Amino acid sequence: MHPLLRLEQGVNGLVKWLGWLSALLFLLMLLNVFYDVITRYLFNNVSIALQELEWHLHATVFLLGVPYALQAGGHVRVDLIYERLSDKAQAWIDIAGTLVLLLPFCLLVAWYGVDFAKEAYALGETSGDPGGLPARWVIKATIPLSFTLMAVAGVGLILSSLNVILGLRPKQKQAKESLS
Repeated sequence: MHPLLRLEQGVNGLVKWLGWLSALLFLLMLLNVFYDVITRYLFNNVSIALQELEWHLHATVFLLGVPYALQAGGHVRVDLIYERLSDKAQAWIDIAGTLVLLLPFCLLVAWYGVDFAKEAYALGETSGDPGGLPARWVIKATIPLSFTLMAVAGVGLILSSLNVILGLRPKQKQAKESLS
């Protein structure tokens, strides 16, 4: 197997794992919401920590799911023109868009997000609500982590596009995989 194909498979394997993790976190969020609703309306017991955990899980599901959406082709693009182009032209557009737009933005957010999380850690930031979650830095650290992983998914898209341009594999196999 060609080294570029192996590298693409490695990157895409990580991104696929993020898709599975995001799905698992979604199930945990669903269970948390179910438990919160039952305890609130049947037992009149409200937990601020459970409500905040819902928000944290929702944010994490989204932030860790975006790299998978990028790999799976679920991101926004002007398909009216894009779909009519040849596979190689689409690959060149994917490379240009990733290099010019996606990677700089992801790396910028990741770079500044690290300081955002470090500051929350250094200050010992907690929830502003009594009974809320401690360690606010954990959810804030998810931001630079997820944008770094989105940049990794962008590298996977570049590798995939290079493999299409070099004729190492057809475009159809690039983004049509499921979580299975």
